Amino acid sequence: MLDDLDQKILNAMVADSSTSVSRMARRFKVARSTVQARLERMETNGTIAGYTIKLGDVMQARRVRATVLIEIEPRSSAGVVTKLKAIPEVEMVATSTGRVDLIAQIACGSTEEIDDTLERITALSGVTDIESLIHLSTKFDRSV
Repeated sequence: MLDDLDQKILNAMVADSSTSVSRMARRFKVARSTVQARLERMETNGTIAGYTIKLGDVMQARRVRATVLIEIEPRSSAGVVTKLKAIPEVEMVATSTGRVDLIAQIACGSTEEIDDTLERITALSGVTDIESLIHLSTKFDRSV
């Protein structure tokens, strides 16, 4: 269970994961060691799974993204997901309800790389069909 200080630290890290321990200690009027211990505890108990960066607009503009709707053979989900995980251009895979089984998001440096990645996904054992949706522009993005 998170107390008020844990929640403040977590909110600060979500807003800017580069916020220093010293800065949070000053902001929340606690010892630096207290903030460090709270962060370590939240890492250990799984509240914080890791730290990452979010690419800026300049880098994002250089990447072509697509959503890939994937239909698979019955009972092949685990194997297909493992194979998708091995493709570096695949950023995310989710299971789905409806006419498709999996939804993947891919990111590449060019449309040619998107095409190559789609061919690799189509060739995976267990994949029966795909449909790709190229992202033209991002209106907003709340993902971390």
